[in-house]
Amino acid sequence: MQFEFPNSIKSDFDGYEILIDFYNKTSNLKFDSIVLNFNNVEWFEANLTAVLGSILSNAQNNFNDIKIENLLDKLNFLLSRNHFLSHFGGLKIQDFYDTTIKYRKFKVNEEKLFKGYLDYELLSRQVLPQMSDLLKKKINESIFEIFSNAVIHGRCQNIFTCGQYYPTQNRLDFTIVDLGKTIKTNVNDYLKNSLSGSDAIKWAIIEGHTTKQGSIPGGLGLSLIREFISKNQGKIQIVSEDGYWEQKKEEETVNNFYQTFPGTIVNLEFNVADTSHYYLSSEVDEENIF
Repeated sequence: MQFEFPNSIKSDFDGYEILIDFYNKTSNLKFDSIVLNFNNVEWFEANLTAVLGSILSNAQNNFNDIKIENLLDKLNFLLSRNHFLSHFGGLKIQDFYDTTIKYRKFKVNEEKLFKGYLDYELLSRQVLPQMSDLLKKKINESIFEIFSNAVIHGRCQNIFTCGQYYPTQNRLDFTIVDLGKTIKTNVNDYLKNSLSGSDAIKWAIIEGHTTKQGSIPGGLGLSLIREFISKNQGKIQIVSEDGYWEQKKEEETVNNFYQTFPGTIVNLEFNVADTSHYYLSSEVDEENIF
């Protein structure tokens, strides 16, 4: 089977819809050859290789052969620098520009590796807004809760991540993906309801809401990171099953896809033009973000 991607794939509703369509066209294939033709693609946001990689990994688990063809030189260079292509027969080269957050596939028991990856690949970046060491630690813990949630609620086998710094757009995107039990399924099973995908995400992001059983609290773990990104003028996007939710600054947007994605995508977008210096309120007396 051959799949041709369109000219541009971005971290927005349309971009996710293209990738969901690709998943649905390939999900039932077994012992086949899947050819990704990038002949028409001039722009593919590199953080979205976390989504593409999760789909291709699923296809490989079904004993399909993966071929990626006709990449333009610039895109081939980028996807070699972020190490995505090396997972599918391509090269792995050094990122001299220091704009990539490497594509990684983590097993669910690799918590320490994931936390170290967050510190080294994401939170140590000089382009991020200035923040205290304690706040960095709390943001690491907040993002790690997304990883933990995928393991506990999604019951998945792997977590896929990738990020990209876009200097001309003053933003840095970091994407986390799992192919596990979706937010919609978890929430509706817990509430014994039939919420849409977007309404289920809206319920799940409310602080204190969780579908975890027992005495240990749980949820999406987005409270602190949502507050930070809101003040940073950044963006958060969540895709799960047929639902789409986005927070940009303090405004929320919801939508539903025609097709479904068999897991959850969380994309964090940091505004790197932000010149503020952030602390936790417990660290200083002066007014600050927390």
